[in-house]
Amino acid sequence: MPDAPADLPEAASRRFESRAFTSGLTVPDFAACLQSGLRPVGFVQGFCVMQWSWYGMGSPYNRGLSPYGGGGGGYSETYQCPHGYVSAEHRSWGQNYEQSWVEQAWSQGFGLAYGRMLEEATAVGAHGVIGVIDTSDRLSDLGVVEFHVRGTAVTVDGVPAPRGGQPWTTYLAGQRLTKLVEAGYAPVSVAAAVASVRVWAYCITEYLLGGGGSAWGGQQSSAEVTQVAAARTAARQLAREHVRAQLGGDSLHGAEMVVSEREVGEGDQEIQCLLRGNRVRRFKEFDPVAVPHPTVRLS
Repeated sequence: MPDAPADLPEAASRRFESRAFTSGLTVPDFAACLQSGLRPVGFVQGFCVMQWSWYGMGSPYNRGLSPYGGGGGGYSETYQCPHGYVSAEHRSWGQNYEQSWVEQAWSQGFGLAYGRMLEEATAVGAHGVIGVIDTSDRLSDLGVVEFHVRGTAVTVDGVPAPRGGQPWTTYLAGQRLTKLVEAGYAPVSVAAAVASVRVWAYCITEYLLGGGGSAWGGQQSSAEVTQVAAARTAARQLAREHVRAQLGGDSLHGAEMVVSEREVGEGDQEIQCLLRGNRVRRFKEFDPVAVPHPTVRLS
């Protein structure tokens, strides 16, 4: 481990000089990592608090005039009312569009928190960070979001201390990480991206989401809400495209997709899709690992 900075308190310097370490691993994951030659050297983490305005959800009729509307070259789909003029309040026009500004803000917050975690891992001389956990939580109703990325920094037995470059990272730990290496894949980094799609409902969508619609254009109450279905499909596809752009020629393993929605008006929604996984690279053919030594005997 590198020498402790000279301005640290004496007690802290003593801890740095000792062989003590911290770990965020469970006991089974910790034992499995030791068996596979990984040594925890510290629990590392990074934070970022981002604030962004929600005024990008303004009227879709401003599309093309505002850089935050639906005209940024991403996904956009319009829906026209089949009824003609009914009243001034009738929703004769609707739109789904990708909110690229939300995606960019999320990527910036996640990237800053992730980078700060890597700085801590580099400071303790780690080869990699395992068992990564990332969260993003709203701190208020004013668009303030806290990003928190953390994991356990490890070194690899028999491998010289890293010189330059950044540590590899993975959401995996313990047996799952061991099985990945056994299959011939090495972790490169975590990969995560968000896709955000705004739904401005037109009349049919509004009626169906309200439980009606049978009196309009022959729609039945059990009919598919096609506008919302299209928005959810687009959000998933966009999230996959964003993550695929991070992989280069590598593969994504252990993917997890989380879809959430936020109602912003009657029939109007914001759909967000978070996709995360492990960027891995093939480095050898399948090679079974040694049988682990038992640590507890029951007989």
